[in-house]
Amino acid sequence: MIIVSIKENESIDKALKRFKKKFEKTGVVRELRRRSHFEKKSISLRSTRLRAVYRQQMAENTEA
Repeated sequence: MIIVSIKENESIDKALKRFKKKFEKTGVVRELRRRSHFEKKSISLRSTRLRAVYRQQMAENTEA
């Protein structure tokens, strides 16, 4: 449970902004989206390999 204490003379907008930052750091929305659909193991491995290849190519391009 996320608790955000409102300080004296603090606007609700700033407190809401702090709450949103804390909520984003917990990763709840990211996890929910990841779990929303089933992905076969072979497809997830393929996507991780493709990401690794992309990162490697980008690293090689920045070195040259």
